Amino acid sequence: MADGKGTTESTTSEKSTISGGHLVAKALKAEGVDVIFTLCGGHIIDIYDGCADEGIDVVDVRHEQVAAHAADGYARITGKPGCAVVTAGPGTTDAVTGIANAYRAESPMLVIGGQGALSQHKMGSLQDLPHVDMINPISKFAATVPHTERVADLVSMAFREANSGAPGPSFLEIPRDVLDAEVPLERARIPAKGRYRASTRQAGDPDAIERLADLLVRSERPSILLGNQVWTTRATQSATDLVRALNVPAYMNGAGRGTLAPGDPHHFQLSRRYAFTNSDLIIIVGTPFDFRMGYGKRLSPDATVVQIDLNYATVGKNRDIDLGLVGDADVILSSVLQATSAYGDNGSQSRKTWLEELRTQEQAALDKRAHLLTSDSTPIHPYRLVSEINQFLTEDSIYVGDGGDIVTFSGQVVQPKSPGHWMDPGPLGTLGVGVPFVMAAKYARPDKEVVALFGDGAFSLTGWDFETLVRFNLPFVGIVGNNSSMNQIRYGQIAKYGADRGEIGNTLGDVNYAEFAKMLGGHGEEVRDPADIAPALRRARESGKPSLVNVWIDPDVYAPGTMNQTMYK
Repeated sequence: MADGKGTTESTTSEKSTISGGHLVAKALKAEGVDVIFTLCGGHIIDIYDGCADEGIDVVDVRHEQVAAHAADGYARITGKPGCAVVTAGPGTTDAVTGIANAYRAESPMLVIGGQGALSQHKMGSLQDLPHVDMINPISKFAATVPHTERVADLVSMAFREANSGAPGPSFLEIPRDVLDAEVPLERARIPAKGRYRASTRQAGDPDAIERLADLLVRSERPSILLGNQVWTTRATQSATDLVRALNVPAYMNGAGRGTLAPGDPHHFQLSRRYAFTNSDLIIIVGTPFDFRMGYGKRLSPDATVVQIDLNYATVGKNRDIDLGLVGDADVILSSVLQATSAYGDNGSQSRKTWLEELRTQEQAALDKRAHLLTSDSTPIHPYRLVSEINQFLTEDSIYVGDGGDIVTFSGQVVQPKSPGHWMDPGPLGTLGVGVPFVMAAKYARPDKEVVALFGDGAFSLTGWDFETLVRFNLPFVGIVGNNSSMNQIRYGQIAKYGADRGEIGNTLGDVNYAEFAKMLGGHGEEVRDPADIAPALRRARESGKPSLVNVWIDPDVYAPGTMNQTMYK
């Protein structure tokens, strides 16, 4: 794969001692980590030496935020925790945004930060900061490794915490003298692979499962929302089996997108508001009642509401529910389906009318905007761009969205064709995840095509690591929806303060990112005519290089989701 691959020959077997950096690498190897994302620093280089011995790849990036986002993205794609290694002080603070994003998105990863030597504690050593204090509120676990003997033990502890309940990031700082010191092998605790955490998954309360099965069978107008945790727990097949067997319309958000392929009779997208207003039973799987759900207020007050989540604290937060199940979505959904098999009639036939009613709503919404999806206007209408991207995707295309208004457009149109093929920042709304998510997705799944849509503002935040994609030969098809503006914010300012103050602090230069891509060794094209979008995308695919297609879009058109955001009202 990449130039950074190290040898698998271990030198530790010939030595009676082992360093902290090599203990880190052994613990990462035991976890199944095969790559770290990093930016070098003097505090952490012994970890690189250990990774070389253990055969763990080292992907070096240009900014620590990219390393953290890439570790997050790697976890989302593979289901295994990702790992970023950053140096002390500004190296760690640069990674904070990536840690925070993973925390809100429930993505399991470990960030290892350097630290000044313990022997220089509180003396003002180079890049000394209270990392653990800063990261505690945005992680599931944060600690200092106090002694070299404990290095591997604490790495395994951090992974255990990252995977407990609803997953999330862990952080370890390792002082330089702890990392560089060597201790006798027999004194170092190195947990055995697969033996340092539970081997079972939360199954949910059996009585609650029976009750949910009964609610489903008796429901006339049920609907289900399949959220992030459906993919996190790899519950795709269980969810699909359930909705098909009981004839339940399914809506998907976040990483749950792609659970059902477009065209599946139970796949719905544009009628969600209608369904949540008219359903008698609403099942929310792996999605909190946060701003994306109107804090639960968008659900009919007359409906029976059921929430399934890995996190006990999430269930019933912001909205009362009728039934809450805590546990693994895969186990719970398969158990509920099994429980419904005891009924002679599960009600699936009687729900045909309900599905037809929702399909009519879907078609009406699609017809309303059909002319925009095929618009020939210039500058290019954003709906035309995202429609072209949707048609361009194959079953093997992983889609990455990084931006504000343009990605809001894409959320209504772009439909991944397979599970686990949708990546977006998540509820923190972090811009700049695109390039590192591409990096992680293509690195982890070189057999897959990666297609990324960027806002021009979002791309500029981490775009220099396009060079890293070139350097590690990680080809992808990138599209910049370019309106020379942070347009989601621009809309809000116009709405709140008037057009004469609508461009303060949000207007960008006219940058042709196709030339940027070519400068860094990739493929680049510029598009101004909507008829040229599809051919340009095909040429980007055929180039076999990291690519950017710079598409100039209309800056005076806004996504409905942008215009409906409550912060602007």
